[in-house]
Amino acid sequence: MSSPAEIPQDLIALAAKIKLVAFDVDGTLTDGRLWMAEDGRELKAFHVHDGLGIKRLREHGIEVALISARISRAVELRAEQLGIDHVYQGKSDKLTCLQDILRASGLAAEQACYVGDDLPDLPPMHACGLAIAVANARPEVAREAAWQTRSAGGMGAAREVCELILAAQAR
Repeated sequence: MSSPAEIPQDLIALAAKIKLVAFDVDGTLTDGRLWMAEDGRELKAFHVHDGLGIKRLREHGIEVALISARISRAVELRAEQLGIDHVYQGKSDKLTCLQDILRASGLAAEQACYVGDDLPDLPPMHACGLAIAVANARPEVAREAAWQTRSAGGMGAAREVCELILAAQAR
């Protein structure tokens, strides 16, 4: 990630308000490839650096949510390992899901960050205070983001997001 001095002040101002970070899963927390075993099990690879970043967010009182259109036991297990309580799978309407999380948490839209990579991520990106695209995001998604990570999804992008928010909040 860039040093705090290199981060634009308007981005720091947006990130300073964040109390919830919602991540898409496939292509954002993973590299987007779907590994299928012969018995039909789906396998996913998650980056350990991303996991530590997510743990640090939680330690500093920032809520974390996972919102995925797919359903995967691997996502469930990873969320358990990281202590993520807000895990929503099988959600093709990610905007409504994000709005439900905000309503239940008593948070305003500007207090939410959404991180994504593909077209289904655009509606929640438009409805939050800080929209972030990973480096390998579709061009249409990257254009709509306030910031784009240097790392690709599944390769440390989530860690960059976590560090940006923690730096903006002087944590």
